[in-house]
Amino acid sequence: MEIKNLVQLSELAEKDGLSLGRAAIRLEAAEQQVTEEEIERELIRRAEIMKRSVATGLEGMKTASGLVGDQGRRMRGYLGQTKCLASPLYAKAMAYALAANECNAGMGVIVAAPTAGASGVLPALVCAMEEEMSVTGTKLAEALAAAGAVGAVIARNASLSGAEGGCQAECGSAAAMAAAAAVEMLGGSREQALQAAAMALQGMLGLVCDPVAGLVEIPCVHRNAGAVTQALMAADMAMAGVTFAIPVDEVIEVMGKIGRVLPVALRETALGGLAASPTGRAIAERVLGKDSQC
Repeated sequence: MEIKNLVQLSELAEKDGLSLGRAAIRLEAAEQQVTEEEIERELIRRAEIMKRSVATGLEGMKTASGLVGDQGRRMRGYLGQTKCLASPLYAKAMAYALAANECNAGMGVIVAAPTAGASGVLPALVCAMEEEMSVTGTKLAEALAAAGAVGAVIARNASLSGAEGGCQAECGSAAAMAAAAAVEMLGGSREQALQAAAMALQGMLGLVCDPVAGLVEIPCVHRNAGAVTQALMAADMAMAGVTFAIPVDEVIEVMGKIGRVLPVALRETALGGLAASPTGRAIAERVLGKDSQC
C-alpha cells in the first residue's frame, strides 16, 4: 500500500494502536513480503553503517580538495569545556553531524538519509541519542522507520534533490526526518512526531543549495550540524506540547513549490550564493583550476 501523505500513515497507525515507526515497519514488511523482524534487522544494520560513518569522520579524515576535514574531531574535542554553550546531547549531535558528512565528502561509506549531502543529520541524531539516552534495538528501528516514512512522503510530494529544490530539500528533509525519529525515540505520540517534522522543515524553507566549487563540502558539512540542531529543537518543542499551525503535509507541499521557483543559480549549480562570492570563486579556481567552471 502506497502512503500518499503523513496524515494517512498516522490514521493507519491510530487504527491499529501503533506508533508511526511501527506502522511504517508493518507496511514495509507487507510490501516486501517479509517479517517485521527482518525489516527491523535491516534498519539496525543501516544504523550500524551510520555509526561507522560518524566514527570514520571523527578520525579526522581529509578530502581530496582539502576544504573540510577535522571539523567533527575538533567539535568533539570542545565537548565538556566550560565555554561550550550546548548541552552534551546537542554538542555531540553537532560534532557527529560534521563528522558523518565529512566522511561523505572524503568518499567514505555513508547512508544517504535522505541524500549524500545531508548524510550527517540522522546518523548524528542516532549516535547522540544512543549514547545520551540509551536508545537501541527495537526503539531505534522504529525511529529510523518513522524517519524513512517522512522522507518517502517528501520524495513523493515535493523533492529530496538539491538540484531540484535547493538545500531545503536535502538538509531540510533530513531535519524533518530526524525530528520525527527523535520523538519516536522519546516515546512521543504520533501527533507530536508530525508536529516535530513540520516545525523542523518550516525552519529550513527556502534554504538554497550553493556548493563552493560544486563540491559537497562547503557549506554542506556545516549545514548538517545546523540541521540536526533544528531537528532536536523541533522534537523538544513538540514534546513540550508546542504546535505549529500548518499541517506537516502542507509544509511539505510548500517546500516543493518553493523549490520549483528558486533560481537555477541557487539549485546546486554553484552559480550563485556562497559559491559565487569572491572567496567562493577563488576557492573554485584554486581547487578546480583557473579554467574550470562550476
